[in-house]
Amino acid sequence: MFTTNYPSAVAPVMGTFVRERAMRLGQRFPIVVVAPQPWSPLDGLARLVRPGFRPRFPDHETIDGVDVYRPRYLSLPGVLKTLDGRMMARGAQRTVARLRQSFAFNAIDGHFLYPDGYAAILLGRRFGTPVTITLRGSKDRNLIGTRCEPMLREAIASAARLFAVSESLRHDVGVPLGVAPERIAVVANGVDLARFRPVDRAGARERLGIPADARVMIGVGSLVAGKGFQRVIPLVRALRARYPTFVYLIVGGGSTKGDMEAELRALARAEHVEDAVRFCGRQLPEDLAGFYGAADVFAMATEYEGWSNVLLEAMACGLPVVTTRVGGNPQVVSSPTVGELVDYWDADAFVAAVGRALERDWDRDAIVAYARSNEWGARIDVLEREFRALVAPR
Repeated sequence: MFTTNYPSAVAPVMGTFVRERAMRLGQRFPIVVVAPQPWSPLDGLARLVRPGFRPRFPDHETIDGVDVYRPRYLSLPGVLKTLDGRMMARGAQRTVARLRQSFAFNAIDGHFLYPDGYAAILLGRRFGTPVTITLRGSKDRNLIGTRCEPMLREAIASAARLFAVSESLRHDVGVPLGVAPERIAVVANGVDLARFRPVDRAGARERLGIPADARVMIGVGSLVAGKGFQRVIPLVRALRARYPTFVYLIVGGGSTKGDMEAELRALARAEHVEDAVRFCGRQLPEDLAGFYGAADVFAMATEYEGWSNVLLEAMACGLPVVTTRVGGNPQVVSSPTVGELVDYWDADAFVAAVGRALERDWDRDAIVAYARSNEWGARIDVLEREFRALVAPR
C-alpha cells in the first residue's frame, strides 16, 4: 500500500480511513505500507508560521500488525508541485527495492491520484508490478485544471484497477479525466462498529459537563475551511434563541492543511456565542463515541467530501445527520430516516434543518441499523476479490 496519508504515533488520527482498509485487508493477505513523507530544508521556517507543518514521523512503525515505512522525499512548501510525484517515487525507490528482497509484493495499492498515485505508477513501472489507485476526495478533484492535470491523466490511464469511495468521485474526477465510468469500481469506506456504537447519553453528558436537558449539536473534523465550522458558528445565535440551553461541540484539531482554531474562537466571540460553542480538541477514534453519544444531532456544512466517514460514525452512535448536498454526502445520507441534506450554501435552510432534527422523534434504532449495513466486511470482500483477480495472471 502506497500513500502519504497514513496514521502514526505522532499523528494517530491522520488517514484513519486508509488504515482501516489496510488493517482489514492485512487479515486476508500480507500487506506492507510505504508512506512517503515530504521534506525540505525550509520546513523549519514554515513551522514558525504553522507549528504543525510536516511533523517528523518515525522511519518505521508497526501499526495494527502492519509494517509502515516512511522514506523522505524532497518537496518545497507551496512551489514546484508538478515535481512532487517524481520526487516521491525517487525518494521511495530505495525503500521499495529493499522491501522487494524480503516481501515479494505483486501489487501496489496507491491512494489519491497525485502525487501518491502518480508516484505509485512510476514505481510500478520500475518494478514490473501492477498498480491500483483509489480516488478519495477533494484532493483529487481540486487538481483538475491545474498544471498537475497531465500527471493525473497519466496515472489514471496507467492504473491496472481504479477504485472510488463514492459515485460522485467517479463522476467528478473520472469523467473530466476521460475515464469511462465502468472502469472505476465504487467501493465505499466502512464504519468500525466496535468503536462506534450507542452509549448512555446521560453518562456521556455528565462526563463532558453538559446539562441533561441541553440541546446538543456536534461536528467532527479537521479545523480547516473545507469542513465548514466557520459557516455553522454564525448559526448558533439563532439556535440558542430557540433553545436557551443549546450547545455546539466542535471535535477536531489542525491538520497539514492548516489550523483554524484561533480564527473559529474569534468568530464565536464576535457572534457572542462563545459560551455555547465548545472546542473539544482532537480525539482518538476510540474516544469519539462518548462525544457523539452526548449529542442530539450531527451537523457539518462541508464544502466537498468524497466519502465522509464521520457521517456513518455519528449514525452508528444513533445520531441523525444534517449536512450539505455535496460530493458523496447524498450517497451516505441516502434516506430521510437517517438525516437531511441542504444545498450548499444555504444558511437559512441549514439552520432550519437543524431545528427540525432537534424537534423530530427519530427512530434511533433504525439509524444504527443503517450504519451497520455499511460496516467494513462487505467492502473488504469486494477489494479482496479485485486484488486476487489482479494478481491471478501473475
